[in-house]
Amino acid sequence: MSGTAVPPARIADVLAGLGIAGLLLPEAVAYSGIAGMPPQAGVVALFVGLICYGLLGTSRYAIVSSTSSSAAVLAAGTLLLAGGGANRTAVAAALVLLGGICFLVAGTARLGGLSHLIARPVLRGYTFGLAIVIALKQLPHLGGWPDLHGDFVPLLVANLVRTSGQVHAMTLLTGVLALAVLYACERLRRLPGSLLVIALGVAASDWLAAHGVPLTGAIKLQLSIGMPVWPASGQWLPSVELAAALLLILYAESYSSIRGFALKHNDPVAPNRDLLVLGVANVLSGLCQGMPVGAGYSATSANEAGGAQSRLAGLIAAATVLLMVLLLLRWIERIPLAVLAAIVIHAVSKSWRLSVFRPYLQWRRDRLLALAAVVAVLSMGILNGLLFAIAFSLILLLRQLATARVSVLGRLAGGHDFVDIAQHPDAVPPPGMLILRPEEPLFFANAESVMTLARQQVEGHAGVKQLVLSLEASPDLDSTALESLGDFAAWLQTRGIGLRMARLKDETRALLLRAALPQLSSQALDSWSVEDAVSASIAATSSTGKQAK
Repeated sequence: MSGTAVPPARIADVLAGLGIAGLLLPEAVAYSGIAGMPPQAGVVALFVGLICYGLLGTSRYAIVSSTSSSAAVLAAGTLLLAGGGANRTAVAAALVLLGGICFLVAGTARLGGLSHLIARPVLRGYTFGLAIVIALKQLPHLGGWPDLHGDFVPLLVANLVRTSGQVHAMTLLTGVLALAVLYACERLRRLPGSLLVIALGVAASDWLAAHGVPLTGAIKLQLSIGMPVWPASGQWLPSVELAAALLLILYAESYSSIRGFALKHNDPVAPNRDLLVLGVANVLSGLCQGMPVGAGYSATSANEAGGAQSRLAGLIAAATVLLMVLLLLRWIERIPLAVLAAIVIHAVSKSWRLSVFRPYLQWRRDRLLALAAVVAVLSMGILNGLLFAIAFSLILLLRQLATARVSVLGRLAGGHDFVDIAQHPDAVPPPGMLILRPEEPLFFANAESVMTLARQQVEGHAGVKQLVLSLEASPDLDSTALESLGDFAAWLQTRGIGLRMARLKDETRALLLRAALPQLSSQALDSWSVEDAVSASIAATSSTGKQAK
């Protein structure tokens, strides 16, 4: 009697989980160094993230663990709040916990589209600048320089140059060789470069330590669960701001990874549920004095490339990490810091590729936005740079929306299509009629300016008896836009010009009916297309002419 065969998908999940566990554990230790936290903080966060998302998440491929970007943001935040004090770990735990609470609040409020506050050019520019900052701050571990503080790039470079005479030759040689092996292994996909350099580093650790190369050192994994020390009364506002920054960068990174692989494999996406799951994971990580966690792109892509078919791969990776910690901890403690620095630099170097900016140059769109994000991170620091880049993108959006643009439409080739006369000189407006189309949604910032342009167009066209206003770009109207539209309709009425609306959205039409503007009858709102509005206006003009006779 034969036993039940194990489904191939389960075998694939086991193999993928075993494969990525060996990559995730050294990265977790390395990212702890970026955050200025003890190595166990990254290990705890890795275990919590894998378990939480494996049990509660939605994506088949997402791997939730500490990431280089969140580690850098956490380092900047703790430096701001605690300086170099001994309570930096406690402050970090409080920030992670607050970040998790922000995730839970956002998930409960169903703010799944929150990541869209960070435009893709901002995210790519920020990632590019962040990779440079992270690599610079890893150079002391790679070459034996004194530790660097802060994230102001000109100052970091100046300090590196000033202390270049203190480079430890053997440490630098170890780091450079590790980097060379990592880049060489990129050409051999089946050879895991991270595991190889770690194995070589551990094997040579006694000899390297005897020559002054620092090792990772003791990792204390006693699990301490409890509420962290809350910020002082004067630090609550900056703490919440930093937690919100963690939320934005973690969710933007996570949602980009989750959605990208969901689209690739035609899987559903549940952003609000993912917000809640990430909230639970970060709350637990904060309570356990771990690092912030999110779905990093590199770990998620490695999981997919390893053949994962379900979230079981993440759970297998968590169990493997636990076994590695229990059985191989003394070997993990012997990893040279230069090797970990090489792993981090190699990981973030993928974000240095200038090719990510090529589409913006080719499309001639958002070039300034991407460049501003890079410059902001390099010149203002990680947190201030991120917040400035987000604010800059929103300012550019508001500036675009507030810009008044009104097109004059004409009939194309005697057909039913009405197009912008400025772009299509062959288009001809119907006689005695003016057709206008605002090119941006009407709202409080541009309504007055758009109506002023519309008045100028009316004054510039003699003999206008009917005006058609196409509001296809406006899904809704606020009170300012509604009042401006009423003033414009009254202005037209005093000049004996009829007004008819075209291409109204259902909500906009319902609002205009409720507003019951005396200059706009319900019949003036019934045209679903410009062609319908033109026909109705011609009929109204003919009827008026007959009555005059």
